[in-house]
Amino acid sequence: MKVKKAVIPAAGLGTRMLPATKSVPKEMLTIVDKPAIQYIVQEAVDSGIEDILIITNRGKHAIEDYFDFAPELEESLLRSEKTALYESVRYPTDMANIFFVRQKVTKGLGHAVWCAKRFVGDEPFAVLLGDDIMYGEKPVTKQLVDAAEKYKASAVGAQLVKDEDVGKYCSLKIEELEDRIFRMFDVIEKPPPGKKFSNYAILGRYVLTSEIFSILENTPPGHGGEIQLTDGLCTLCKQSMMVAVDFDAKRYDTGNIPGFMEATIEFALRHPEAGPWLKDYIAKMKL
Repeated sequence: MKVKKAVIPAAGLGTRMLPATKSVPKEMLTIVDKPAIQYIVQEAVDSGIEDILIITNRGKHAIEDYFDFAPELEESLLRSEKTALYESVRYPTDMANIFFVRQKVTKGLGHAVWCAKRFVGDEPFAVLLGDDIMYGEKPVTKQLVDAAEKYKASAVGAQLVKDEDVGKYCSLKIEELEDRIFRMFDVIEKPPPGKKFSNYAILGRYVLTSEIFSILENTPPGHGGEIQLTDGLCTLCKQSMMVAVDFDAKRYDTGNIPGFMEATIEFALRHPEAGPWLKDYIAKMKL
């Protein structure tokens, strides 16, 4: 079971980041010096992914432009001998084989993943949500790929969440297989009080078999009137082996203002140029 393809759903309307996302895709909002989606693509590449499909919708052509060549700009930078800038501009186009397809109607995450059916074929594939940026020593997607290949199963990335936050995500029914890896038996999307299985929730990363597509085709609309990927996973884990990986990394939810600011500040502090300046600036502030 080798995972060489990834799907990045990026068709959401970005309502939690309005008004900026009225004309700028939320995935293109910058974290220090790169758009958020480049961090997601980089994680996939670092995990051994070769082919990446980004699911977009109307008004998100800026994402496609970013991963395309910019001949005039590149030529200007080379003429000016701005080699480092040229390399930074050219790098996104050479990261991987990147493809695009539009989700013509916003029907939920499950439908967005289903839109990748022809791209994936019969192969296993990773799903990386565009709102979730991970920071850790080992890419989260690679952690899931390793577990999926070891157990010949689908895998989801999970972490413990606070009691008051379980209702914002989902809740997993699991049993420990080994340290940080669990067998998954059931999942409930946004459980009401008293209905949770555990405090483990899926957070933005998946490795799935192509079996999910036939399931999603027959999954009725769920929470919010949309086709939920979680509902599809509920069916999948009951008919096939699925594991949940308590991944070792920090997750940033960049789809909301607090999470976006947290990621911006912490990535800036780690940046070789911005870091020293920002630390000095913070030290001088009278908070």
